[in-house]
Amino acid sequence: MMKAMVCLLGAAACTASAAPVLAAESYPARPVRLIIPFAAGGATDVPTRITASRLGERLGVQFVIDNRPGQGGALGAAIAARAEPDGYTVLMTATPFVVSPHVYSKLSYDPLADFVPVTQFGSAPNVLVVHPSLPAKTTQELVKLAQSQPGKLDWASSGTGGGQHLFGELFMSMAKIRITHISYKGSGAAAADLLGGQVKIGFPGIAIALPHHNAKRLLALGVTTAKRNEQMPEVPSIAEAVAGYDATFWLGMVVPKGTPRAVIDRLYQETTALLQSPDVIAAFRKTGTDAAPSGPAEFGKFIRSEYDKWGKVIREVGIKAN
Repeated sequence: MMKAMVCLLGAAACTASAAPVLAAESYPARPVRLIIPFAAGGATDVPTRITASRLGERLGVQFVIDNRPGQGGALGAAIAARAEPDGYTVLMTATPFVVSPHVYSKLSYDPLADFVPVTQFGSAPNVLVVHPSLPAKTTQELVKLAQSQPGKLDWASSGTGGGQHLFGELFMSMAKIRITHISYKGSGAAAADLLGGQVKIGFPGIAIALPHHNAKRLLALGVTTAKRNEQMPEVPSIAEAVAGYDATFWLGMVVPKGTPRAVIDRLYQETTALLQSPDVIAAFRKTGTDAAPSGPAEFGKFIRSEYDKWGKVIREVGIKAN
């Protein structure tokens, strides 16, 4: 009897230790829902669709896109937080993931406690642009102009609390200048008034800024990332004029807390592998996005640093949605 018990215990231990391996090997066994907490066609949506189609090809199941826009990404994140933590609901999110908790006072989830990072899969700069009629051809000249006319210049963003708004506020704070913020309902409306000269300064994403800069309809003064961007190598980084400035629009994959580690590792490994493919890199580049994979631990540290960074900016500016 004792010998039989030992054998049973041993078999149970072997089965338990093999479970994560089996979970990784059998996952995914059915379609995976990718929740995008933003509207279709946006800066998060298009690279996610590229990623989803390639993951489906690699893993032999469909990765279904589920756009759930609202509350700056908070609505979709809340849905994902309530999902079963089995790897079949994945949140494809972006910089607003760490912004919303500071802007909205009542959220049903905690981005740091209720989710587990899988990988960052993309990053892109925004671009400080000016209308050609503005007498400033460099970031340094813009800072001097703003210093000489505090509050008299204006700048456009795609909406209060959004990436463009925060990137601009960080610039104003670090450059110690005051420019009047004008909030629009979306990137398209902000870009239209920039092109028309109704407002003179903006921080659009590179996908919007690049063609207008090349056509000389707008003048790009600096990219928001710490280093220059390969798509606009002639344009300095803002950090070359305002030391320490760094603002990135990043894209990432997270899952509900409790998702098996083996599933997280499988998602990370497969996503990282496809992001190294030349055709994926090229497809991302067309959207103004760089493929930028990172491991779960590294991405977790980055999320924490971004949460603290933008929380400080939001408190200083006093941005609140409710």
